[in-house]
Amino acid sequence: MGQPATPSVTVAQLLAAEPRLALTVVAGLAGIGRSVAAPRIQKPGLALTGWPEQLHPERILVLGGTEIEYLSRVEGEARTVAIATVLGSRPACVIICRELPSPPELTSACDEARVPLLSSTLVTADLISGVTAWLQEQMSPQTSTHGVLLDVLGIGILLLGKSGIGKSETALDLVVRGHRLVADDIVHIRRRGEKGTAIIGSGSGIIRHHMEIRGLGIINIKDLFGIAAVRETKKIELVIELVEWDETEEYDRLGLDDEVFEVLGIAIPKLRLPVRPGRNVATIIEVAARNQLLKLQGHHSAREFQDRLNRAIAEARPSPATVDADAIE
Repeated sequence: MGQPATPSVTVAQLLAAEPRLALTVVAGLAGIGRSVAAPRIQKPGLALTGWPEQLHPERILVLGGTEIEYLSRVEGEARTVAIATVLGSRPACVIICRELPSPPELTSACDEARVPLLSSTLVTADLISGVTAWLQEQMSPQTSTHGVLLDVLGIGILLLGKSGIGKSETALDLVVRGHRLVADDIVHIRRRGEKGTAIIGSGSGIIRHHMEIRGLGIINIKDLFGIAAVRETKKIELVIELVEWDETEEYDRLGLDDEVFEVLGIAIPKLRLPVRPGRNVATIIEVAARNQLLKLQGHHSAREFQDRLNRAIAEARPSPATVDADAIE
């Protein structure tokens, strides 16, 4: 597993990547390469009165109808103080909602400070929601690993194992059975979710939806099997490591010990699956997916079997009184 990367996002990337935000540059084009430090926006609030304590540097600053109306009504020194306080916090950029006109002093100050001043057609709430979602997507902790990611019966399964063990061939068998490929060879992984506990995997750029099969070459799963055979992203809920069968090694035969695989600080259930001729690995993975679905619903087959076995042994064991009576006879 690769080391987590520290994502870096610029205002230019925001402009280029999110057309749904309907952003245009009003002023400060020279600062379009400024970095965004946190996936949270801020509104100026009392900073417009000259109190800057709640402002943080390198964040996106949003001005809605209330802020623009305030700036249009105050005059002279009060407006100068408001604009100087806002830009003094060194924001990554300033966005005005609803295509409201920018006060001329704000426009010239952004040009001078090289702070991009953007305008959006969206209302404040929709803009904040859209910008926050994009920033969280781009700035979430991320890493990458060599493996194959599949959607099997709704369970995101990450196949790991050394080169040549048969990961891609097994994945192809599962795709033929109607399951879906997310990524082959390189899997990009991000930590997302409301509490940052969801591990999301996706494919890598130009090789997305492609698979390498030794002896066959590079194949395009989307073209061969249709759009329903692939998906862009999937939450990783189970890791299966394919290992060569070793007669000297003791493998788990009961399924009572739950092993985990840690990625980006999150523990994901893991299975070690020994591979040898005659084992139908694809079928075993399908069953593993079904078993994981049961576990997510609160049913652990191995532990339930152990509980029934323990009860049966306890019921069959003779009581001390019975043993004593037999001894006397």
